[in-house]
Amino acid sequence: METRWDLRRPSAALAAHYRARGWWTDDTLSDLAYGGILAAASSSCRVRSRVHPFTGTVGDAGDMGRRLAGALARQGIVAGDVVAFQLPNWVEAVACVYGLLPLGAVLVPIVHIYGPKEVVHILRQSGARALITADRFGRQDYVANLEGHLSDLPDLEVVVVVPAEEGAVPELATTVLSWSQALDLGDPLDRPAAVDPDSPAIIGYTSGTTAAPKGVVHTHRTFLADQRTWSTFLAQDSSPPPDVMPKSFLTASPVAHITGLSSVLHPLFRAAPLDLIDAWDPAVVLAAMARDGVALGGGPPFFLLSLLDHPDFDPEIHLPYMARLTMGGAPVPAEVARRAIRLGISITRAYGSTEHPSTTASLHSDPPEKRNFTDGRVMSGSEIEIRDSDGRCVPNGEPGGIHTRGPELFAGYTDASLTAEAIDTEGWYDTGDTGFLDQEGYLTITDRKKDIIIRGGENISAAEVEELLSRIAGVGEVAVVSAPDARYGERGAAIVRLLPDARRFDLDAVRAHLEQSGLARQKWPEEVRFVADFPRTASGKIQKNVLRSWLRAGDGATLPFELGEC
Repeated sequence: METRWDLRRPSAALAAHYRARGWWTDDTLSDLAYGGILAAASSSCRVRSRVHPFTGTVGDAGDMGRRLAGALARQGIVAGDVVAFQLPNWVEAVACVYGLLPLGAVLVPIVHIYGPKEVVHILRQSGARALITADRFGRQDYVANLEGHLSDLPDLEVVVVVPAEEGAVPELATTVLSWSQALDLGDPLDRPAAVDPDSPAIIGYTSGTTAAPKGVVHTHRTFLADQRTWSTFLAQDSSPPPDVMPKSFLTASPVAHITGLSSVLHPLFRAAPLDLIDAWDPAVVLAAMARDGVALGGGPPFFLLSLLDHPDFDPEIHLPYMARLTMGGAPVPAEVARRAIRLGISITRAYGSTEHPSTTASLHSDPPEKRNFTDGRVMSGSEIEIRDSDGRCVPNGEPGGIHTRGPELFAGYTDASLTAEAIDTEGWYDTGDTGFLDQEGYLTITDRKKDIIIRGGENISAAEVEELLSRIAGVGEVAVVSAPDARYGERGAAIVRLLPDARRFDLDAVRAHLEQSGLARQKWPEEVRFVADFPRTASGKIQKNVLRSWLRAGDGATLPFELGEC
């Protein structure tokens, strides 16, 4: 597997085991995507959007994808080249997936909320030769984000812009095509590219312990193994079917997330309909349930809560389309589970990451206390170990660091130094999370060593936000930690130690500073607090676990240091 990245492969014995069990095959996403589009061509494809709706078929999206692939091929893009896209959940995002994978391109989906700081880093580090982007969406002006940065992107040769209204294409110092121009350029792709199943297929960028997003490289084998893992796991569910069978399941997770990307590929394996929404809108979702029989399949808890709390919610109409939910992507508060139980909603929980998408999950046939209050059992093909600080496995019931491996484990990061830190010589991945296994093998997550905040399923790097906040005049030190949030699971809280004689600032000043810095709005802290000093370890390191515990305990708790709120 020769690439520009220093990727890891499991041992020969482990690889042989994966092949023998059918988790690894010689299939590629290029072949399966191309054939799957043809097989699912008549399945419906719908985008629910106030600004860019679409109603058509999977075949329509596939046709757009083949035409896009043909246009890029005419521009010199070949199998193995890196192609990125930054789009909301529009049909063009679906077309990118359906076209770029058969082309054999290495797909780099960029979350649509990312601003210029993150986007330039991703394009530069991945070496993307082409980018498909919206012109604007919400507060984001994607083309303006690129202006002035192209000199930092020597590999970028082609930009395709999806205008909200077709018209003039902005001028950039590179080849720029509108979406309609691209679809009219060249012949549609007429066959899938021949690629090595061990070669990179997808690079998903995720925020974690590092200040900049990390590029997570999945090969054709690892990503397809994830699809097989879920199919195998769900086949074990012995619970009776729901009273009302939905016509489709809504995909609200961004296509640039591993869960959203999997949802877009799902119809190609099952000939199922595809239903997306580009911005979470409870009123639109409730109307889709009532009118079109669309179900909410799951997601972070705030999806469910926003529907239950909306004035349009009618239990008789809407609860049948929420009968079964899989929650993940953010911590699931116990009260959310209890509320679901009271309403007769069966929830399961799942735990994974971009690096190891399918790690643990529960089934609707599992005991309620396991479904509702643990993060499930290890999924087919994967392994999990709970280790102490010395790397030794601990008995069930004792907490420790969570280490995993399996056929869908990523092949490495685009930054080789991060790969060496995360994956050991035996192929075990250090998730950075802590938890314990009970006697029945169900996992409970207790804390995260990774310094991230998971807000509504979106990973926010504390280090990235801290770096920018430290530039505010008067800031001596700053720690950004997670605070509990009833809707999003977590929100960011900035805790600041000021320099002597410096004046406190308010949240509006923080927002203005971060907006000027180009940081995505979803990453901004939602509260600011001040301390005379931080709780620290003997070596002087800030004890963020103490800060998080205080925030979870509420304002009535006390700490052995001064803490004030803004």
